[in-house]
Amino acid sequence: MQKRDLVDTVLAQWHKERPDIDPAPMAVMGRLIRTDAIFSKELHTVFSRFGLNGGEFDVLATLRRSGKPYTLTPNQLLQTLMLTSGSMTNRIDKLENKGLVTRNPDPNDRRGVMVAITEQGLTLIDEVISEHVAKGEELLSPLAPEERAQLAGLLKKLLIHFNH
Repeated sequence: MQKRDLVDTVLAQWHKERPDIDPAPMAVMGRLIRTDAIFSKELHTVFSRFGLNGGEFDVLATLRRSGKPYTLTPNQLLQTLMLTSGSMTNRIDKLENKGLVTRNPDPNDRRGVMVAITEQGLTLIDEVISEHVAKGEELLSPLAPEERAQLAGLLKKLLIHFNH
């Protein structure tokens, strides 16, 4: 018999108090929300050990995975991270103050800038991403590889439906 969780209790309470509704969607939504909270807390712990927050990690990781020369325009970062321009400017400012990125003139646009990861930033993100992946392995350890693939596919289907 499978163990019960808090969401099972919530569903049972709704069945009892409101038998006229089917709270089945809450099973997925409640577990996604609770899982997000757990994962966010665990990943925050990883990022904070390196003096970063999740947003700063996202910028560095985006620059790193873009490939050499690890340089993007602020607009390219905005599109990838789905942020407002003010939020992006704030993140870039913080990373620049930490010596992890630089702003350089855009050779194709006299008014534009390019955001580039520094050697220090590259070294840091390579270390952080290893810890990030290890934490992901730990968090997903209750699931078999085929269960992970199935869950990833189902979540992808939901996100595609909502154009995210």
